[in-house]
Amino acid sequence: MSETSPLIAFSHVAKNFNGGRVRAVDDVSLDIAAGEFLAVVGGSGSGKTTLLRLANRLTDPDTGTITVAGEDIAGVDPIGLRRRIGYVFQSGGLFPHMSIAGNIGITPRLLGTPKSEIAARVDELLDLVQLDRAQHHDRFPHELSGGQRQRVGVARALAAKPHIVLMDEPFGALDPMTRDALGNDYRALHASLGLTTVMITHDMTEALLLADRVAVMREGRLLAWGTPAELSRSDDPYVGDLLGTPRRQAERLRAVLSQSSTL
Repeated sequence: MSETSPLIAFSHVAKNFNGGRVRAVDDVSLDIAAGEFLAVVGGSGSGKTTLLRLANRLTDPDTGTITVAGEDIAGVDPIGLRRRIGYVFQSGGLFPHMSIAGNIGITPRLLGTPKSEIAARVDELLDLVQLDRAQHHDRFPHELSGGQRQRVGVARALAAKPHIVLMDEPFGALDPMTRDALGNDYRALHASLGLTTVMITHDMTEALLLADRVAVMREGRLLAWGTPAELSRSDDPYVGDLLGTPRRQAERLRAVLSQSSTL
């Protein structure tokens, strides 16, 4: 792969379900550069989660090609592929019967990493996601708050030192303050570790604040993609509607704060 080649590339990818009656992904072509943070935005049924699952072969396309690091993943062992790509689920997706240390260390253990190295890696990751080792190492998922579980989910995704992290609505179930803090913390990790991140979200404000580029999907099709500034120049009505919400919120907030300052 050359320095200018995309790290992940979708080329005319399509995916159908229910015997072809539901076209979840419809002729999508999209390149994602190494080190990029891409957010994929769209409503329910837009195909964004299916697109994410195609990237690590949780499902396979009906047509089209997907490459990772220049390699067509159709010929790659799916289990091996998933073990080198981090994946963060909306609810954390933690194993309830495993301790926090066990959850974080599961992928290195499956890869045959020595126990001493796994233990050191678990401690390193707990520090990285800002969870106290002594308090969290031996606890179980049900003993943690939602935000703490998501931090563990991020740590588990990073355990095998992947270059790529896929995130499916990772902060959607959290309260606004926790969501904002965890989003900012992950963005800092993305930069410091040199990750390539693809994040699915239905929240355009979150996408604009966190991502380098935003891709907008609707009914399986990729309508527009680009930086926030580039998207703001899109003439697609649906893209305009999505951008209208954060704009209206910002305007209302400015008005409210302006009124408050005069009291």
